[in-house]
Amino acid sequence: MNYRKHLSELKSSESTEPVLFIKPDSSLSYAPANMSPTNNPFFLPEFSDEIYYETEIVVKICKLGKNISEKFAHRYYKDVTVGLDLTARDLQKKLSSSGMPWEISKGFDQSAVLGQFQSLEKVGEIQNLNFHLDINGNTVQKGCTTDMTFTVNQVIAYASRFFTLKIGDLIYTGTPSGVGRINTEDHLEGYLMGKKILDLRIK
Repeated sequence: MNYRKHLSELKSSESTEPVLFIKPDSSLSYAPANMSPTNNPFFLPEFSDEIYYETEIVVKICKLGKNISEKFAHRYYKDVTVGLDLTARDLQKKLSSSGMPWEISKGFDQSAVLGQFQSLEKVGEIQNLNFHLDINGNTVQKGCTTDMTFTVNQVIAYASRFFTLKIGDLIYTGTPSGVGRINTEDHLEGYLMGKKILDLRIK
């Protein structure tokens, strides 16, 4: 919930603070563009009929940190990638409407897909990164980090108030508008600054 157009898409109001949730390490899945997508496909789970894609910029924490000041947050990451936050939307709606925790709709196995990490020194300023997702050759999501409600540094500073950030932790920073359902045999390709860095097949 960090891009205004996505909030409109969800018919949600803008938050005054970043909205956080956690995925376990068992949710991690790697789909770099330099590896054949047939080697590590995503298999649609039996517990949901509505698995949705959400394309996001992901930063990798490189230093241990707690109560990080926003002005120093840039020191805690060097590499970024495009990732997919896969969501069981039907489960999320059901649990949310009941006022129940919805971790199972976000943290299931292989629901945190990652592309190849890129050095910020090469790709550019963190708050001016263009990224997009193609499905079967058609662009379905397009975003730029200039459109974030909360900057990456603000998110890191906020998260570190509650959680000690450790080396290797990954922070997904929100998705732009255009989220949708994935289907069997879909081919998902994620791009950062025009370079394809994520490649995933759905089975």
